[in-house]
Amino acid sequence: MKKKFAFALIMGVITTGIISFTVIFVNIGFKPNFLKIWSKSWGLAYLVVIPAILIIGPRIQKLVDWLFDKKDIEI
Repeated sequence: MKKKFAFALIMGVITTGIISFTVIFVNIGFKPNFLKIWSKSWGLAYLVVIPAILIIGPRIQKLVDWLFDKKDIEI
């Protein structure tokens, strides 16, 4: 469980940081208050995504395992 929690924290930092930075840059550009706006948005996104990763992540992993455990069928 510690490993999954650490994964969620690290993955959350990286993904929310990249996405929030990009979206804010596209929408407002680099303005004098860019870092303030970005850090506020990043913090909110981070608080939302950590529970999502912890709750949704295992279900997605089961789905992926199920999809790839099927025998390979050539079309």
